[in-house]
Amino acid sequence: MRLTARLNLLPFDDLDTRRTVLAEIFGRPVPDSLSILPPFYCDYGLHASFGERVFINQGCLFLDYGGITIGDRVLIGPGVTLSTAGHPVEVDERYDFITHAPIVIEDDVWIGASATVTPGVTIGRGSVVGAGAVVAKDVPPLCVVTATSVVERKRLKPAPAAGS
Repeated sequence: MRLTARLNLLPFDDLDTRRTVLAEIFGRPVPDSLSILPPFYCDYGLHASFGERVFINQGCLFLDYGGITIGDRVLIGPGVTLSTAGHPVEVDERYDFITHAPIVIEDDVWIGASATVTPGVTIGRGSVVGAGAVVAKDVPPLCVVTATSVVERKRLKPAPAAGS
């Protein structure tokens, strides 16, 4: 997080220093064709990898604890969140541990502004994720997905009463 704070303070046209800081964030040199516009935020960085000609617009957040793999020619709109980590859903387990699963974005994908991709999702080659979508299951290749509606998946057990 210290490195992303440094990245976000750089002058916009200081591309050489930006590339150096990105290599520090991700723990290895990044492709010359990778373009990440600040501000950009991530929690680890070391668990993310990028293909060629990837464009990541401003204000994106990558929570990469579980691993993020981005293929070639991927476009990621402003304000996109890629989150590979979470907590158990049962009330009495939420503070016990962190769950995680990788996100894979295959070649030629376009993710629209302010979309959120959740742990364990693969977005298939050539697909488009509409702006504001919440992607909680795999997206097949060559399709367009949009959604922001709430769908009840299951009922949770009530938490134990305090002092029980």
